[in-house]
Amino acid sequence: MKRYLKLAAVLSLSVAATHAFARNSIGTYSIDNALKSDNGKVGSDIALYFAGQPHPAVLKTLREAATNKKTNAFGRSDELACQHVFLSAVIALQERARALGGNAVINIQSNYKNNLTASATEFTCGSGAVIAGVALKGDVVTLKK
Repeated sequence: MKRYLKLAAVLSLSVAATHAFARNSIGTYSIDNALKSDNGKVGSDIALYFAGQPHPAVLKTLREAATNKKTNAFGRSDELACQHVFLSAVIALQERARALGGNAVINIQSNYKNNLTASATEFTCGSGAVIAGVALKGDVVTLKK
């Protein structure tokens, strides 16, 4: 009988532990704080304008660009993991703009799980026990200098 009780206790604990790792928190974080934490990773050659931010006149719209980045969040706070993956997503947008010959990405919005969120000050990030993710969408353009 004791053997069955021990087995039931182990099974209950393993189910509870699996459930804890399934955490999926969706939060919003400061764009400005994330960009300030970049340590020179984000290039200055491709301008970034988040939803609603004023920008110079558009000379040419090249294409919409989207990115969906994930990072290891194990052992990091949600905020630090989200800032890290946000920078990866922004860098990917800049790389796409360079490849298309643009000089800016405008109207950048969060697109987490295909839910668009337009904000000039915050981005959306999903965090779990092991993975954090950010999806961004914007328009690659050539702006008047």
